[in-house]
Amino acid sequence: MAAAHPEGLINLSMGTPVDPVPAVIRQALADASDAPGYPLTAGTPALRDAIAAWVARACGAGVDGLGVLPTIGSKELVAWLPTLLGIGPGDVVVVPSVAYPTYEDGVRLAGATVVRADSLTAVGPTSRVRLVWVNSPGNPTGRVLPAAHLRKVVDWARERGAVVASDECYLPLGWSAEPVSVLSPQVCGGDYTGVLAVHSLSKRSNLAGYRAGFVAGDPALVAELLKVRKHAGMIVPAPVQAAMVAALQDERHAAEQRERYRARREVLAAAFTGAGFTIEHSEAGLYLWLTRDEDCWQTVDWLARRGILVAAGVFYGPSAQRYVRVALTESDEHVAAVAGRLRA
Repeated sequence: MAAAHPEGLINLSMGTPVDPVPAVIRQALADASDAPGYPLTAGTPALRDAIAAWVARACGAGVDGLGVLPTIGSKELVAWLPTLLGIGPGDVVVVPSVAYPTYEDGVRLAGATVVRADSLTAVGPTSRVRLVWVNSPGNPTGRVLPAAHLRKVVDWARERGAVVASDECYLPLGWSAEPVSVLSPQVCGGDYTGVLAVHSLSKRSNLAGYRAGFVAGDPALVAELLKVRKHAGMIVPAPVQAAMVAALQDERHAAEQRERYRARREVLAAAFTGAGFTIEHSEAGLYLWLTRDEDCWQTVDWLARRGILVAAGVFYGPSAQRYVRVALTESDEHVAAVAGRLRA
């Protein structure tokens, strides 16, 4: 239906970057393109240093005792982490009640049991929990978890010998709240035992097409991941590793991209609230989490008649039946057009 709109479809259903890859990154990729040999699964020394330095700046983490490892984007790590950690049948993995579907997909690939919960009391007394996923800023909700909440999760998991994996792909995009990394001393106490943070350059640096991410945290866990990934061929190509170094060392392009998203968010937030929508959470990240207090498919249909495609909340969990997710990643021209259609 949305595609039939006379002025064309505008797709706000996916958080796919549309702005150009920064020149400094493209140049680094080109300069490293003569790469006939096998790359290092662990990452080049330059890349490992760049990751550690960025984590220190962005997460407030100390680099001593910090393990780092490049990944082929963040999605593959999210999908395969339970398997890579040796989690399987009989084990339990906790994921947020409203969440990116790949958390649950990865648990099912490993043959383990998924428990959806946002509070530790909801998990119950089970001793079978091996992994707890947290996601702050959240996708799709944009919710930011306070440091005190994250600290409780880490303490709870450590008492049970479970790993906490924190998906922090949207950490640099705080709007009305300042996101806190699980690697922050406020959360982990400067001790990375049992803690992993997952990061991506897809949104910060427009590198979704490069597949560039990394994991940082417990050096023993990172070493185990590296051991398995070497044999599985999970290797970031050498030119992409060079591009990642350039991206991580340059904050100017990231600040410029953040400003683009801030401006688009401002336009879309005003347009949707003006059209009668309520925005919930959406404190950070690349999405607006919206409701008209009706079934999400009714909202999807209402917007489709205006040529606007959004994601139905039910994709992210049964408790999100009355919400839709709107991405901030369309062009300025299309964002302005969405605002115009909502006002019409």
